[in-house]
Order: sequence, then structure tokens, then C-alpha cells
Amino acid sequence: MPKLFVEKKIEINAPASTVWDVLTSREKTGEWAAEFLGGAEFHIESEWKLGSPVLWKGQDGNVIVEGNVTALEPKKLLRFTVFDVRGEKDGITYELTEHTGKTTLQLLQSDFSAMEEGEKYRRLSAEVWYRVLPKVKEMAEKE
Repeated sequence: MPKLFVEKKIEINAPASTVWDVLTSREKTGEWAAEFLGGAEFHIESEWKLGSPVLWKGQDGNVIVEGNVTALEPKKLLRFTVFDVRGEKDGITYELTEHTGKTTLQLLQSDFSAMEEGEKYRRLSAEVWYRVLPKVKEMAEKE
């Protein structure tokens, strides 16, 4: 079976340091992460160090999704695993490239092919990222 990925790219009129802050700051993740649950309040917590846990927590503080940082180059590359409540595992990679004060944010989420109904979950995830990335862009450009 072919691998099933979500791959998206967006150009942001802000430096990579600002985009990085929007992606990793606990206070800011709550604004854009709500798009994953249709507006429900939650945030992402991590020390953003290699091997450190990545916890997606609901308003009540309960962990909804968890993972670990697997690759890190501050303001350039962040990759972490994701273990959702269905017990399925995939990974998310953010790659930031800055040129003349603008940053290209490339997202890669993989691999849905090992999941039952993988194509369905890949499609649903892609739809969510279509909402999340413009929100990240909007937030970074306001900074």
C-alpha cells in the first residue's frame, strides 16, 4: 500500500523566530490548536527538547494526544510523534525556511497508510490543516 501523507506549505510575512514562537508557545498553541477540535479549547505543552513529551491537553487538563519530540533544530525544524486516543501513531514535521523576512512553513504529517481507513483519516487531517495553517499565519503576522 502506498504511504499516505498530508503535505502543506504556507508563506508567512514574519521571521522564522516569530513563526516558531506561535507554533511552540503554550499560550499561542491554544489559539490555533482549537481548530483541531472544531473550536474546543485545548493547547499543546512541551519543553520542545529532543525526546521531551508533547502533550495535547484539553481545557480540563486531561491529555488528549501525546507524543515525543524526535527531531529539533530551533526556528528551522520540529518533528514529533503523535499517539491519539485510538492508539494510532503518526508524526508531524514543521520545517521553517526564512528568506528576506518571510518564512515558508512546510508541514508534513505521516503516515496514514498503516491505519484502518487511512485515506479517510488523511483527508480529514488535511481539512484540519487547511484551517490551522492560515490561523498560524494570521497570528505570526500580527506579532
